[in-house]
Amino acid sequence: MTSQTQTVLDVIRLHYDGLTPAEKKLAESLIDNYPMSGLGSITATADNAGVSTPTVARMVQKLGYKGYPEFQAHLHQDLEATISSPIAKHDRWTAGAPTAHILNRFADALTENLRATLSTIDVASFDGAADLLRDDKRSIYFVGGRITGALADYFFTHMQVIRPKTTLISTNRSSWPQYLLNMSAGDVLVIFDIRRYEQELATLAEAAAASGVIIILFTDVWASPVARHARHVFKVAIEAPSAWDSSVVTLFTVEALIEAVQSATWERTRERMNSLEALFERSRLFRRPEPKDRDK
Repeated sequence: MTSQTQTVLDVIRLHYDGLTPAEKKLAESLIDNYPMSGLGSITATADNAGVSTPTVARMVQKLGYKGYPEFQAHLHQDLEATISSPIAKHDRWTAGAPTAHILNRFADALTENLRATLSTIDVASFDGAADLLRDDKRSIYFVGGRITGALADYFFTHMQVIRPKTTLISTNRSSWPQYLLNMSAGDVLVIFDIRRYEQELATLAEAAAASGVIIILFTDVWASPVARHARHVFKVAIEAPSAWDSSVVTLFTVEALIEAVQSATWERTRERMNSLEALFERSRLFRRPEPKDRDK
């Protein structure tokens, strides 16, 4: 039923409009504390949602599962995928690793990641995110986790050339309240958070959203808890034949957004680039090639 690109959460959302009022109440209960809300008995799941046990049985079949045990088995798969340590991911890949060279196996996996991600990206959401990022009346903040902080830094480095009012949030989390203090309603917070999600990022997102800040999230197909606070969510395929998750398709999506913003604001961006190049020249930041001696 589910795959790397379709979790149980995706299935629930896909079928949501066709559910009865009682089933929608159950679906909302499952979504609110996903996937933990569906890991108890069928009776406990029904009681937590305030619906009957038959409602649970009917809804899981409507979602395409043979019954509650199969539904719950897929929830366990989603949970396992989100909490896998690098060692567990490495062991899973190597257990069935083909004999092809790692370059080929890695290329195949990342090509499939790109294909799968492109098939699920909402173009309207992509364009909406680009519109927010190019609106220079809004301040833009960028933040990531232990690994994804590098992606946040990369995105910020490019966006600060394209537009003013951009801020990279420090990795020192004790300083985050000060950043929140400077955020205004309508500002944008770009968050990177992949599986083994970081609790502090969810706390930051909740506080920012409560202040009217618009959140753009880059996450994996299982979706960070930050997603419940985000307006635009990019769920990227990250599996690779490695102990580490891949950032290749996340970076692809980021670079596509950079180009979308740059193209839409090119006149302004070109002026900023020219000014920046003049500053680089003045500061002698980049090495200039020495002219060759002329033949005498």
